[in-house]
Amino acid sequence: MNRKLRVTLVSETWPPEVNGVAMTMARLANGLRERGHTVHIVRPRQKIEAPESSQETLVRGLPLPGYKGLQFGLPADGLLRKLWAKERPDVVHAVTEGPLGWSALSAAKSLSIPLTSSYHTHFDGYSKHYGASFIGPLISAWLRRFHRRTLATMAPTTTLVNSLTAAHVQGARLLGRGVDTELFTPQRRSDALRAEWGAGPDDLVVMNVGRLAPEKNLKLAASAFEAMAATNPSARMVWVGDGPTRAGLEKKFPQHAFTGSRHGEDLARCYASADIFLFPSLTETYGNVVPEAMASGLAVVAYHDAAAAELITSGKNGLTAEAGVAQAFIAAACRMANNPELRQHCRDNARQRVTPISWDSVIGEFESVLRAASNGSLQ
Repeated sequence: MNRKLRVTLVSETWPPEVNGVAMTMARLANGLRERGHTVHIVRPRQKIEAPESSQETLVRGLPLPGYKGLQFGLPADGLLRKLWAKERPDVVHAVTEGPLGWSALSAAKSLSIPLTSSYHTHFDGYSKHYGASFIGPLISAWLRRFHRRTLATMAPTTTLVNSLTAAHVQGARLLGRGVDTELFTPQRRSDALRAEWGAGPDDLVVMNVGRLAPEKNLKLAASAFEAMAATNPSARMVWVGDGPTRAGLEKKFPQHAFTGSRHGEDLARCYASADIFLFPSLTETYGNVVPEAMASGLAVVAYHDAAAAELITSGKNGLTAEAGVAQAFIAAACRMANNPELRQHCRDNARQRVTPISWDSVIGEFESVLRAASNGSLQ
């Protein structure tokens, strides 16, 4: 059990790219290293790149359509076979299912190296938001074929594990997400930051955090805020993040505050300085922003889906609406805005709910699965 592992993570995305996959896997990689394991990353070369380190192998990539700043890795079967024949990892973990991920699968299989995978993104669900609904079933089949060929597929919610199992992905298992409750805390609330957004200490600040993109259902967040503002005219809407729909939102809602992407303590101050968090997305496998908002002491309004379904007891530590019912989401948002007692009750209980969700325990579970795969004892 004390044997240190040589792990290779193969991913099409990595920090400083801003998304839940990159953040989650960087956390896991750093956690494994802190436990003494050797972790090597295979990923596409980014536009602005630091010198390649001995802990990384960079491959060619191409821009991901509709996602400025993100890439998918080109096939690299030969490179990976040569790399792993020379310095064999104990286990390979494929983070993404793009061409680079398939190359990892092919190379690992040819060298009889144990291979595990993650399911992070509903790419099949994204297609309808980019005018390509017709390819959704093809992408679904692509994802199923990929994960059926790995020893284990780790997914962040029980619902998703059950869905993968129903799709005959035999190795589907739960690997949750943690939250840094030392970083994300109500104590970072700043009246000065609220003033920058045009809000006084007692005004209602409503927030959305994440990529400003079509699949995030941001039109519903905007509609919900307009309904909230009808009875709370001093309320302010703050969008934290960047993406392809930002320009359109800024043009349509010049009175809203747009902060752009924020990271670390800057992001934590943004969360803590708001009051209500709106999260109307239905394309998440998890949604890291939900536990981050809860740890920051926000009253979350979300659909009963992904992380919100796992973490929120509606009326106790947030409000959830039936998935996909827009009017129910708007009604929940208005209820939260118009009921200060309920709002405070949810804020008080939100942080308490997520405090036990530590990254250390998640890293430990990830380590256990990789170890079992490496020694052939995975069940």
